[in-house]
Amino acid sequence: MKTPKRLQPLVDEGLVDEVIRQLMSGKEATVYVVRCGDEIRCAKVYKEASQRSFRQAASYQEGRKVRNSRQARAMEKGTRYGRKMQEEVWQNAEVDALYRLAAAGVRVPRPHICFEGVLLMDLVTDAGGHVAPRLNDVDMTEELALTCHAHLLRQVVLMLCAGVIHGDLSEYNILVDADGPVIIDLPQAVDAAGNTEAGPMLERDVANLATYFSRFAPQLASTQYGKEIWALYGAGLLTPETVLTGCVAADDRPADVGAVMREIALARKEEEERLRRLQEMSDPSPAAWAYR
Repeated sequence: MKTPKRLQPLVDEGLVDEVIRQLMSGKEATVYVVRCGDEIRCAKVYKEASQRSFRQAASYQEGRKVRNSRQARAMEKGTRYGRKMQEEVWQNAEVDALYRLAAAGVRVPRPHICFEGVLLMDLVTDAGGHVAPRLNDVDMTEELALTCHAHLLRQVVLMLCAGVIHGDLSEYNILVDADGPVIIDLPQAVDAAGNTEAGPMLERDVANLATYFSRFAPQLASTQYGKEIWALYGAGLLTPETVLTGCVAADDRPADVGAVMREIALARKEEEERLRRLQEMSDPSPAAWAYR
């Protein structure tokens, strides 16, 4: 096929020898099957921000690092340079997550390079060497659903132990190769320790898995693996070998209303003191200066 414009720089640099065909086009990228020397890989071409249906919500951006304060300020102001930096951070998040997760033993495609907004990585294939199907395209039985669900829960735990949460996990971004599920599409991955929404995102990812697999294994519908995993992580007790139960004990301790009211009173007092200091600093009268 004719080389797409976004892939031409990789051909010019000798990183890609041939573009074989388009594999798919999704909400954030278009993926092509390419030949690199003797290997068949895939090239993920990220769409421009204006063309993506998946928006870079602030909840996903929180905790992501940039190289210097100038870039951070530009991103906050939304300048042209800042938008360019934001795109780089968005794309590099997937590359960084793939390397990090592969090193932790998570089943993800092996990345090779990200160049000019194109990510080169391994092509995930089935036992016959064909492109691996998505999870939602696989014929599912109750036994297979339970096996795949357990396997993916372990992958989620491995990811969290590596400090990463997928953030958009579902049956549509999981491939199934000859050895089982492979997790893909990670540009929205978040840092578990640096994002205040990490807990809800983890629980949502796990709930998505339960919702899908419970169509074939109804007993999964009432499980609470997400809450259990996050509670163990928060307590510093989660390891790759942790045995999960899917149950979380209800916290029936009475709320300490008095402690809450004391915190509110303390916060109100601190705010009043802060406002008083600001008023004194803006008051030019000699009497006010006498108290500074």
